[in-house]
Amino acid sequence: MVITENKLMTNKLRNTRNMGFIAHIDAGKTSVSECVLFYTGRTHKAGNIDDGNTVLDWMVQEKERGVTIVSAATSCQWNGFDINIIDTPGHVDFTAEVERSLRVLDGAIVVLDSVAGVQPQSETVWRQANKYNVPRMVFINKMDKIGADFDKATQTLIDRLSANPIPIQIPIGTEDKFEGIIDLVEQKAIYYKIGDEIGHIDKTTDIPEDLKAKAEEYRSNLIEKVAENDEEFLDIIFSGEEFENEKLKNAIRRVTISNTIIPVMCGTALKRKAIQPMLDAIGDYLPSPLDVPSVSGKEYRGESNQIRKADDNEPFSALAFKTVSDPYIGRLIYFRVYSGSINAGAGVLNTITGKKERMGRIVKMHAADREEIKSVSAGDIAAAVGLKDTSTGHTICDENQPIILEKITFPEPVVSVSVEPKLQSEKDKLQEALLKMAEEDPTFIVSYNDETAQTLISGMGEFHLEIIVDRMKRELNVECNTGKPQVAYRETITSNSHAEGKFIRQSGGRGQYGHCVLEVEPRKSGEGFEFVDSIKGGSIPREYIPAVRKGIIEGLTSGNLLGYPVVDIKVNLIDGSFHDVDSSEVAFTIAGSMAVKDAIKKGNPIALEPIMKIEVTTPGDFLGEVIGDLNRRRGQVSETTSITDTQIIKASVPLGESFGYANTLRSLTQGRASFSMEFERYDELPKSILKDKMENQGTKND
Repeated sequence: MVITENKLMTNKLRNTRNMGFIAHIDAGKTSVSECVLFYTGRTHKAGNIDDGNTVLDWMVQEKERGVTIVSAATSCQWNGFDINIIDTPGHVDFTAEVERSLRVLDGAIVVLDSVAGVQPQSETVWRQANKYNVPRMVFINKMDKIGADFDKATQTLIDRLSANPIPIQIPIGTEDKFEGIIDLVEQKAIYYKIGDEIGHIDKTTDIPEDLKAKAEEYRSNLIEKVAENDEEFLDIIFSGEEFENEKLKNAIRRVTISNTIIPVMCGTALKRKAIQPMLDAIGDYLPSPLDVPSVSGKEYRGESNQIRKADDNEPFSALAFKTVSDPYIGRLIYFRVYSGSINAGAGVLNTITGKKERMGRIVKMHAADREEIKSVSAGDIAAAVGLKDTSTGHTICDENQPIILEKITFPEPVVSVSVEPKLQSEKDKLQEALLKMAEEDPTFIVSYNDETAQTLISGMGEFHLEIIVDRMKRELNVECNTGKPQVAYRETITSNSHAEGKFIRQSGGRGQYGHCVLEVEPRKSGEGFEFVDSIKGGSIPREYIPAVRKGIIEGLTSGNLLGYPVVDIKVNLIDGSFHDVDSSEVAFTIAGSMAVKDAIKKGNPIALEPIMKIEVTTPGDFLGEVIGDLNRRRGQVSETTSITDTQIIKASVPLGESFGYANTLRSLTQGRASFSMEFERYDELPKSILKDKMENQGTKND
């Protein structure tokens, strides 16, 4: 009986695919997902973004604006495979949704536009997938679009991402003549009826004579590339024996899972063509939970590493990756089970908070709909009701065999606006709504500015904050006024410095004494904060070192120039002194803060501004006006390329100069241009602009 259960469990895991669709905005990712739901029988009609009837874009704002804002989870079955799908946003402002989804997925399909190929946000999601080592395939969408070019779109994967793509399909025709694909593995031609909006396969035939030479060339290239990257298949080729297509499939699967090759497919979601072969490829080539490395984590209240296998007989462990406030059932916590199994109502330990919680109800999500289930096991993605103290990035696990899984890291917000309630009587209601939104979205931060007595909300862009404010109005019935967008600057130092902090207070009775000496030095951009303890001989007792570090971190929260956080700095604690009676943690915390603030002053501080990477697509007639406007915004144009009469401009622009760009571009180009923008790096703020800002700040403070 045990053997049978283990076999069933292994088969279930082997046939499970946890995968997501990721892409640049407008590549057609949600349309592809909707087709998948239709062909797998999950829905009776494929939703259309233009008609506002998509299942996965279920929020009112998503239907109105035609963009994905939050990731949506669903599941379906295809040819014996259980496929858990997460459809993610393509807009850069909602990059956190992609980050947390890729953290818990085993595989992904990157959707590209057949004309544009790899675009800026394609690069971002690709880097995120690299960060979590997620195996992926590429689906080149919109093959029916004017200007569609399969080979050119594939080449952009090499040119812009340094990827190793290999087509496993090639198109039959393009633009309005796109009628199907050639499957290079099965060596079959799959045709769809031109004009048929349902997208059912019309016929599957041998490869037609006029395409045989081309198909043979691509197949030879496929076999060669796979053999180069898979020793087992290379041995088969060297032996000279005939091989079945199944052996080629197995080899493609191995090189896909190892991330050495990226299989490339094509089709059109709008015309419902070539979606079924893509579904076959998900089962054939993307990994199951058994194919990816076992999850590792830290021992709870210890330092040793622990491994959890994708096995129901292992201790239960899961990672919470998303928090949602549901108006009907309260907080929903989305989680991925890595090992073990658990029933609804069972107790778990949150190893981040140290609190025991009860799972309550467990539900399988289908976008906004819920299906109650009794239990979940290794490889499952589900949501729980009743986890009151669990948030994004927390580990929930077996109380008796705890583990801490790696957290999810999110980018820092770059834009802030001030908010105030429209009615003073709704002040508390606004605060409550803001905290709810901040709990759901790790890149949305609420803070209070003591100097201006303003509540500030910070996010990844103007659009991000606009959506937050709109959601509060619609979902929580809270209206507020917002101020002008403000840039989230940073500060750093450019030279080494040395400083000491001494805090002494004597007011009768026991006093306060803390003293530390620091050396600070700048680090490279993006390297963050590093603390080094070089205390020797007990000049500061060990128990006070953490207090000094705490004070240093507090001191770095606001710099000397504009009051923004200080980043990319190394602090070395080299000396200090203490008093047997008067020294305390509080005294050393204050001394650490004093010392680091003095060291920053001496380290030739500079202010840093966020620089955005921007890509503008415009008719050639307006090229001069667009470049002129970018130059006025302190933009640096790095490249211009042309596709027929369309110009693509790549540039870097300071975030502070990009506010309102959408309206300006619309008026410059009669509404015919489009652009995409994403965070690129921090650069030094020019001295003249820094001086103006410091003077303005001084005037305000006066």
